[in-house]
Amino acid sequence: MAGEELAGDHTPELLCLVHDIAGMCSALSSSAGSAGAMFRKDCTDLVRRISLLTHLFEEIKELSNNVVGGSSSSPSPSSSASSKWSSDLVLALHSARRLLSVARNFRSNCSSDGAAKTIVFQFQCVTWKLEKLLSNLPYDDLDISEEVKEQVDLVRTQLRRATDKYGFMISKMPSHELSQPLAEEISQVLGKSVSRLHKQQSCPENLSELDSIPINDEGKCCSTNPARSRLERTRSIPTEVEVSLNAIEPESQEISETKSLPEVKKTEGIVIPEDFLCPISLELMRDPVIVATGQTYERSYIQRWIDCGNTTCPKTQQKLQHLTLTPNYVLRSLISQWCIEHNIEQPTGLTNGKLKKSDGSFRDVTGDIAAIEALVWKLSSRSVEERRSAVTEIRLLSKRSTDNRILIAEAGAIPVLVNLLTSEDVLTQDNAVTSILNLSIYENNKGLIMLAGAIPSIVQVLRAGTMEARENAAATLFSLSLADENKIIIGASGAIPALVELLQNGSPRGKKDAATALFNLCIYQGNKGRAIRAGIITALLKMLTDSSKSMVDEALTIMSVLASHQEAKVAIVKASTIPVLIDLLRTGLPRNKENAAAILLALCKRDADNLACISRLGALIPLSELARNGTERAKRKATSLLEHIHKLQQL
Repeated sequence: MAGEELAGDHTPELLCLVHDIAGMCSALSSSAGSAGAMFRKDCTDLVRRISLLTHLFEEIKELSNNVVGGSSSSPSPSSSASSKWSSDLVLALHSARRLLSVARNFRSNCSSDGAAKTIVFQFQCVTWKLEKLLSNLPYDDLDISEEVKEQVDLVRTQLRRATDKYGFMISKMPSHELSQPLAEEISQVLGKSVSRLHKQQSCPENLSELDSIPINDEGKCCSTNPARSRLERTRSIPTEVEVSLNAIEPESQEISETKSLPEVKKTEGIVIPEDFLCPISLELMRDPVIVATGQTYERSYIQRWIDCGNTTCPKTQQKLQHLTLTPNYVLRSLISQWCIEHNIEQPTGLTNGKLKKSDGSFRDVTGDIAAIEALVWKLSSRSVEERRSAVTEIRLLSKRSTDNRILIAEAGAIPVLVNLLTSEDVLTQDNAVTSILNLSIYENNKGLIMLAGAIPSIVQVLRAGTMEARENAAATLFSLSLADENKIIIGASGAIPALVELLQNGSPRGKKDAATALFNLCIYQGNKGRAIRAGIITALLKMLTDSSKSMVDEALTIMSVLASHQEAKVAIVKASTIPVLIDLLRTGLPRNKENAAAILLALCKRDADNLACISRLGALIPLSELARNGTERAKRKATSLLEHIHKLQQL
């Protein structure tokens, strides 16, 4: 992919933004008095991390120049998605710059804890969004140097830790009820007004908000205070900021000492009807849903609002009599038609039986959506029997077809099913975890399950559920871990010790599910140490020496992934595994011999003691046989091992 295909024409703007933010460092260090003192370190850390991205954008720019100077290539199919990535990054950096300007002027002696909490929340949202965007950088399509890749990975790690830190800080800060004095105070502290709608529209002065609310390690939303509707005719200001990066339009201006932002306008001159905008995010709605008060919101935003523990309607402040979200199909159809008439890219989602995919194509989806919505409604019933019956039916439907998995997710079942994972009713819990497993088979649902904060509850089921529930919890973790970014989240959740325990003491099916999940999680280097410390080597050795030999293949496959890790090498040797591996070279199946040779080679590289050990234990003969008659991979591993042994003997 060409550099300009990745960044469109945004690379110069990205570089300009990074340089502007880097230039704020001197202003931060020279700021006197109490202004900004509370957040000075946070500002400095954020500036430093963003500054490290300079080399990345310079390399992309250089690549772009080289392509322009050379022969042209056909556009990449993914250039549209790449352009969106760079546009999102531009908006994220704009938000970071705004936040830095606000935080450096914050005076703790003139402001309440609520105002400080708002800024902490903004720091969390900015760091979370930047980390997510950097995780989607398509390295494979770019000729980025290893040094720059390492630098970007370092920034991602630091941003991830900062996000967790801010989540912990927010959880420890006192909560504040919505009040007009506090709202006014926050407005003064932030000292800005964001025009969210297009130029022809008027809108109340407001705080800019960020795209998504990060979820902490416990899977809980980090926001705690309610926020008022952005479309209210009053001048009320939210007490806590949870707005979209994508919602910050380029014509937004800071009433501060910073200069006006460059324009990045997508619907020039078009007025979006007010009813088509979510009252929380002020973005064009993709999946509008109706709450108990009759107000309509974008599903993801109102669901996060509810997940934060709020039981009132954000717009009317009325108490919600129930938390069921009903799809507004009429409005969705109107939005779709309006987008077509104005030649605007339509939001992805299910409309008139068609699902618009990320590549712009459509998939026909069939099913009884009304019946599914009725079942989802019953999932929140106060009756245990009714919930149990509904979740059982959801489990059966989600097993039957991909269309059902799409419709069930579209009906908003996933967050409700996640809540049912902690149900005291055993049958309800069993069916809930199995339903989530079935839904996760459809790729797009994986992100929705992660967004709903399902991992901690799935891990709890894995630890303490019925055997069937534990098996399905393990299978769900495997399914979700197919996405690389989820491997990190699942590994940090405490899932690995629970999986190792199931591997040791579970049913035959449970052991298989645990082995599959552990193999996939241990592909990520950071999870290997966790597995070793959880005692996985002992469990694998038990599987290798079990008389039934039913899981030798799985044990060797996992061990071959772990063997490159230094901590694993020590544990494998200490557990007296080498004699068992040599025996498998003689008697194992072809695939088992191949993996045994691969493990032995990993153990013996740059380790004369282990080389001498396998030579002493009689590995030469089976290795020579394997080098002649094994699989291609087995031949390579055996030949390499023999060469190492011969070199050792010549010393």
